[in-house]
Amino acid sequence: MPQFPHTPERERTLSRTPDYAVKITRVSAPVTVACGGTEIARSTNALLVEETRHDPAYYLPAADVTMDHFTATDHATFCPFKGHASYWTLALPDQREENVVWSYQDPYSEVEELKDYLSFYTNRTQVAAT
Repeated sequence: MPQFPHTPERERTLSRTPDYAVKITRVSAPVTVACGGTEIARSTNALLVEETRHDPAYYLPAADVTMDHFTATDHATFCPFKGHASYWTLALPDQREENVVWSYQDPYSEVEELKDYLSFYTNRTQVAAT
């Protein structure tokens, strides 16, 4: 049985990929995120999200992210499987990364574990599970 029910907002994607899936696994190893040599997050409660047609992504609890380095932006995106994503910009003394982190603050019920978790673009940060 497919993970996601057919709805008007999912129909286009499901017609191309009827078995679209989002697998969420709790990670036992510590996960760190750094930018320009500055650690901006460290967690032993991270999630690994493996999603059809996407690279795996780590999501860390907001409580484990140094949020005083971030400012919320107006940028938003929509995923028919996870919901609406909000974004933040990172500002360090020597580096600024626009919309580098996102979160599904009110995710769909199928992926409700993502609530209060954030993920980082790996082409602009260094994300590592140790």
